[in-house]
Amino acid sequence: MDSRTITRVDLAEAVYRCVGLSRKESAVLVQMVLNELAETLTSGETVKLSSFGSFVVRAKSERIGRNPKTGIEVPITQRRVMVFKPSSVLKSRINGHAAEDESD
Repeated sequence: MDSRTITRVDLAEAVYRCVGLSRKESAVLVQMVLNELAETLTSGETVKLSSFGSFVVRAKSERIGRNPKTGIEVPITQRRVMVFKPSSVLKSRINGHAAEDESD
C-alpha cells in the first residue's frame, strides 16, 4: 500500500478535473470549504459529512498526567480536542466491502 498524503493542492486539482472550474477558482472553492469547516469546528459545532463521517469537538477537563521520562506528575489543563468518527459507509470502503447504506 502506497503511503500518500492528499494536500489542499491535490483537492483543488481534483475539483478542476471533475467540475470544470479554472484552477484558480478550484483552489478558491477548496479554501472556502476548508474555512467553513474550520469556523464551524472552532465554534464547537459538529461537522457531519454524509457517507464520510463526523468531525466532533470535545471538551477535556483538567487532569493529572505523568511525564514518561521522569515519572513526575504534571497537571494537564482543560482543552478542546477534535475527533473524527468515520461513517459506516467509509469504514466499509476502507475494508474493501461494498457500502451497505449510502445515507449514513
